[in-house]
Amino acid sequence: MTSPYSARRWHSEPPAPSHAVWSDACRLEDLALLDTGFTEHVKALDLGAHWPARWTTTWKFGRTPITSPVHDLDKVDLPRSTPVRRFTWRTDQFHRPGLEYLMATDRHHGFESHEEERLLLVADFAAGLVEALCQPFRLRFPSGGKAIYHTPDFLLVTESGLLLIDVRPADRIKPEDALKFAATAEAALSAGWQYGVVAGWRQHVWTNVDALSAERRPTPDMLGVQDQLREIAAQGPLPFGELADHCRIPAIARAHAIHLLWHRHLGADLSGPFGDASLIRLAPQQHHRELPQ
Repeated sequence: MTSPYSARRWHSEPPAPSHAVWSDACRLEDLALLDTGFTEHVKALDLGAHWPARWTTTWKFGRTPITSPVHDLDKVDLPRSTPVRRFTWRTDQFHRPGLEYLMATDRHHGFESHEEERLLLVADFAAGLVEALCQPFRLRFPSGGKAIYHTPDFLLVTESGLLLIDVRPADRIKPEDALKFAATAEAALSAGWQYGVVAGWRQHVWTNVDALSAERRPTPDMLGVQDQLREIAAQGPLPFGELADHCRIPAIARAHAIHLLWHRHLGADLSGPFGDASLIRLAPQQHHRELPQ
């Protein structure tokens, strides 16, 4: 039986621009401005023979801190670890800590600034997040004849591997920070992890992800609107406003479309501000995430 939606005549749609960033296929690396260029600071590090045995990391398991050489990073029991330092709240502090709920883990995670909060939300939106560990360990490394300490902000466990992250706006990275980031990059490389400093976001990314997050939680579909949206989107790409208007109840369709966008059943072009003119496509099935109940 022919679908009543496929029988409609569609307006001709402009092709998606070649620089389109489709939300159903993007990764964190596609959305963030990741700074990995700290090679000029590597020469200040003590990377002599057997350095992974001399550099150490300290993790916490419950209340128990355990220190081990960097060369044992890949042996850490990550699920049992807890933040290596506690978050603090004071009325006069400059930074703003808090908790952010992630759909991928179904629990709250700590952050110490607005920038870190944004990282958690975008990481939850990007593909393949399995676990997020905040303040995962304290790195100790020698430089200039003294011991230096650094605690990375997050260790993200994804379906494609582990990503160690620091969050620091580009204009706030000082030389002493760059040295610590260079050391952290070397430690991550020795464990086979990726490392980067999130120095900002690509244009429109944060406002778009923030808008889509409004409908990320369970959304009962009593009227079968989501199937309508999938059928119509299969004719696309087409603008978001037109996609909703072709449904029986456009106002309800808008909320469900945003829900499907967050969970990658639909894809939006994130290269521009999200709105009625944003191009929407039906996402390939392999991009889908399970819809929350």
